[in-house]
Amino acid sequence: MKILIIDDNQEILFGLEKLLNEAHFTTITAINLQKAKEALEKQEYDLIILDWMLPDGSGVEFLAQMRKEFYSTSVLLLSSKSEIDEKVEALDAGADDYLAKPFSNIELLARIRALLRRESAYKKSSIEIENLKVDLATRQVLVENIPIELTKKEFELLELLILNQQVVLTRYQINDHINQDFDSLKSSNLVDVHIKNLRKKLGSASSLIETVRGVGFRIKETSHPKGNR
Repeated sequence: MKILIIDDNQEILFGLEKLLNEAHFTTITAINLQKAKEALEKQEYDLIILDWMLPDGSGVEFLAQMRKEFYSTSVLLLSSKSEIDEKVEALDAGADDYLAKPFSNIELLARIRALLRRESAYKKSSIEIENLKVDLATRQVLVENIPIELTKKEFELLELLILNQQVVLTRYQINDHINQDFDSLKSSNLVDVHIKNLRKKLGSASSLIETVRGVGFRIKETSHPKGNR
């Protein structure tokens, strides 16, 4: 897996490169947007880690232009800005995830793995787990080949669980994902409400969503997903 890191802070750049190389990723680095453009012209990447503020421009504006040119590679945006407005701006510009500095290496690697799993799953287009089939491209959900109507947030919740199968997701992580555009309390019971509604709509497939007491939720470990193009 090739990851392009775009950051002008040499200390951060060195640390990220070392961390990712030890995690068996191939890394290419760029200290400004011009170098980043040159790197993108030479080859394709599985993921881009992009800093917000760079010497020759804004990483967010650079990202927005990339999306206008239909560059679809997943982008993890790094920034010292942590206000909800900045996060919304980054996501609206096309970021797939946002991580505020300073961050833990464990969380960074977890987010990278999640983005790469999602990228891989989208290439497969649809995922089947027992009697549940989810088409990520068309956002169609079938249970025993019968279409199920989900709200936007219910689908985002199901999508998150499927793309992180066997990974226990905390209520904080789930709430942060499905409420990216709201400054909601992380301790709210909104996640439990969405889980309850999703299980009700999934009917016979509802048992796939397992509650891990005191931690969160996951798609149960005995399931084996199949991807189809």
